[in-house]
Amino acid sequence: MIKFFTTDGKFSFLKVGAQLLVVAALVVGVVAFVGNNKTVTLNVDGKVSSIQTFGGTVDEVVKAAKVELKDADRVSPALDARVDNGSVVNINLAKAVSIELDGARKTVNTTAPDVAGLVSELGVASSSQVSQPKEAALEVTGSFVSISTPKTISVVADGKSTSTTTTAADVATVLKDAGIAVGANDRLSQPGNAPIIQDMVIKVSRVDTSKTAEATEEVPFDSVKTESADLFKGEEKVTQEGVAGSLVKTFKLVLVDGREASRTLVSSNVATPPVAEKISVGTKARPAATPAPAAAAAPVASGPTGAPNEAMWDRIAQCESGGNWAINSGNGYYGGLQFSGPTWLANGGGAYAPTANLATKAQQIEIANRLYAKNGLSDWGCAHAA
Repeated sequence: MIKFFTTDGKFSFLKVGAQLLVVAALVVGVVAFVGNNKTVTLNVDGKVSSIQTFGGTVDEVVKAAKVELKDADRVSPALDARVDNGSVVNINLAKAVSIELDGARKTVNTTAPDVAGLVSELGVASSSQVSQPKEAALEVTGSFVSISTPKTISVVADGKSTSTTTTAADVATVLKDAGIAVGANDRLSQPGNAPIIQDMVIKVSRVDTSKTAEATEEVPFDSVKTESADLFKGEEKVTQEGVAGSLVKTFKLVLVDGREASRTLVSSNVATPPVAEKISVGTKARPAATPAPAAAAAPVASGPTGAPNEAMWDRIAQCESGGNWAINSGNGYYGGLQFSGPTWLANGGGAYAPTANLATKAQQIEIANRLYAKNGLSDWGCAHAA
């Protein structure tokens, strides 16, 4: 038993009772304080911290931690869920991430905390090539991730075609990975910065510009005409035969995979000069034609109708040429009585004209009488018309 004495030595029960009430209240307050204070683990995008709080719900814990939430943010458990000592609250903040997926740029909204979560959320192959480490954290704004998914392509170079699967972002990277060097003049079927797509065919064409070729062409000769008084007018004589020259052309070649694709003329040289043809052209006047001496009167021969006369020759001409004394039938026979060229000249017709059709009717009858005197009417197929 505790005894309390006053200054005068007297025992005071009233004072002891009041002190006991104060002690009891302090004990109750301490118990209440200890019961409401909690330690909660807060995980914000992988950043873990321990929070001391009196809050009873997730929402109160978040506010106590001074985390500002947006509608797109993801919180687990829900904001109205109760928390106890040792509870874990996970917050995934919404992020606007700029991505380049197989060469196509766009912005995606995600609550994934890191690159690995973003790749999984996009549903691309796990073997895809990613520009950032997969454990790299994503910022609320400003993050950029380039992703190249595996693609099957074909590479054709140096006579070989190879099929391969690659996550390279562009053509140049594919060729580098394959160990294919591309020369300054070589040609690619796709630009080096072209993004890789499924089933793409990349062809490397080897270009060689070091070769040249020569071709020889004929150079035509000229004709030079010179007047000559030794030849009659209308006559020409070749005094020197013309000879064609030769021209050698040199071309720069462009070979693509060993085949000629184009050629460019770089030089042209005359190897053999041409020799001109020389022609003499007559200027001398021809002498006037000397009339043939008058033919002796041919003996009168008797024919089917007696001595030849103009009427008989008219009948024969009508049968031979339709009576056309100026006809050139085109078959080697001329005039009304159809003399051949040699027969006309052999019987003196050249004194009048080169062929019978150019002579007069009277001249033709005169030559016919000469021929008649020799052979009768045997030279005419229309003798029956006489």
